[in-house]
Amino acid sequence: MVSTRRRYLRGVGVGSALLVGSAGCLGRDPQNGDGPNGDGLNGDGSGGDGANGTRPEGTGGPGVTIVSVDGLDDFPVSPAVEVVREAATESAPPRLRTVLENTSDETVTVGEGRAVHLEYVSDDSGDLVFLPAEGEFPAEPGCWRLTDTVATTQEYRTIDIDAGGSSERLIDLYATPGEDACLPVGEYRFETTVSIGRPDSEAGPSGTWSLTILLE
Repeated sequence: MVSTRRRYLRGVGVGSALLVGSAGCLGRDPQNGDGPNGDGLNGDGSGGDGANGTRPEGTGGPGVTIVSVDGLDDFPVSPAVEVVREAATESAPPRLRTVLENTSDETVTVGEGRAVHLEYVSDDSGDLVFLPAEGEFPAEPGCWRLTDTVATTQEYRTIDIDAGGSSERLIDLYATPGEDACLPVGEYRFETTVSIGRPDSEAGPSGTWSLTILLE
């Protein structure tokens, strides 16, 4: 269950609704075709050799590898991340799935509901940002650099997670607006805050968790 309350956003990477640019560029193959992504979602699976011949056929590269998921030790929820679409294609950016598991024996309420799943959260350098997979955002196909700033509504959302249950989201990876900024290779770290309790109740504990990825 997701509830909302209109107010200013809290949490690392969320209070800044406008995304700013970076530099760097990536070679990509313009050919593409349709094929499975391994999650029931369609993507590109045929075409050229990818970036410099190192990526799977039909991909524009680079590929995403999860380096580490850290934080929220001794917390009632535990984060996990998996790669859904490893490399960018002409029709879709790289995609990950974030999961928050309730490890306690009672229902917990977490917020801010978007930030806890890394939605609208930028990496430490501001070069990359995760956006909801179901959204439509101004970006160059194949390059997946945002061509304009992206704003979020100023509200604080919460998610109820049943005891032993979990909450999950699909998130897509974009480069932030900037000259010649496709998805630049390198290692990137994203950090966000998880707070327990509703915004209109007594504040509960909060903690941070981080995701480090490698683009190559």
